[in-house]
Amino acid sequence: MTAVTNPALEEFVTQIGSELAFAQVLISRDETGFELRHVADRSQVRELLKPVPVPRLRELALFNESGAFRPLRSAPDLQSGWRTEVKNGADLGLALNHLYPAAIADWYARRKGAGVTNYRDFTGRQSGMYRVTQLLSDEQAWAAIRACCHRQFCLKQRLWTVEGLDQDAAECKSLIPCLEPCAVMLEFARTATRIEQAEKADCQSSALTLLADTRVRVADFSAPDNPRRVQLLLEKARPAMASSREHC
Repeated sequence: MTAVTNPALEEFVTQIGSELAFAQVLISRDETGFELRHVADRSQVRELLKPVPVPRLRELALFNESGAFRPLRSAPDLQSGWRTEVKNGADLGLALNHLYPAAIADWYARRKGAGVTNYRDFTGRQSGMYRVTQLLSDEQAWAAIRACCHRQFCLKQRLWTVEGLDQDAAECKSLIPCLEPCAVMLEFARTATRIEQAEKADCQSSALTLLADTRVRVADFSAPDNPRRVQLLLEKARPAMASSREHC
C-alpha cells in the first residue's frame, strides 16, 4: 500500500530548523524527533514539565490555566507547564492539529498563494440574523475587527480586511494565518451592529475606564463588560485611520 503524503506537513517540517515558535507552542528538534512545550517554558528544565501524550493535547487545549473553556483555540491563553515528545513529522502534525486545528493547512495554503475572504465578501453572503453585519460602516467595522481580533484575544495573523484597514503585522501575531472572518468575529460584528443601533454610534467616554470582569465568558457578547466589548469602545476612540501596526 502506498503511503499517503501530506505536502503541507512536509513543507512545515522543513521550516523548523532547530526550533520554531508556532503561536504559543515552541517546537524543538532533538536526536529522537521533536519536543513541544509552551513558549513561556522555553528555559524550564524538562523534568519539571508534565509529560503529555499526543492524544491528551486535545483536552489540554480545551481549557485555560483557570479551568475556563477556550472557545477559540488561537486565543493566547494556552496552558503552560507541559511537554510532549513526538518521533516523526506525522505525529508532530497530529499534535499541532490538536492544539491549533487546521493551522498547518492554512499556513501551507497561504504559502501557495491561497486568497482571503474579506469582511464585505464574507458578510455579503450572510442571511438571517447575521445579515445585519453588512450594516456596519467601514469605520465601525474597523473598530469591531480590531477589537475582536486584538492580540489579547487571538494570535492568528488576520490577512482579511475591510476597506482602509491594514492586515495584521506578522510580528504582532503568529505564523498562523487567518484567511476569513471566523464564527466569533461574525457574532461579535452582529453585537457591534446592535450596539451602534442602540447607541446611535455614540461612544460614552466613561466606558473607556471600564475594566473587563474576567469571570465573564469570553464569547458572551451580551455582557456589557465582556472583554471584547470593552476593547471595542477603546478602538472606537482611536483615530479612524490608525494603522494596525500602531497597537501591536
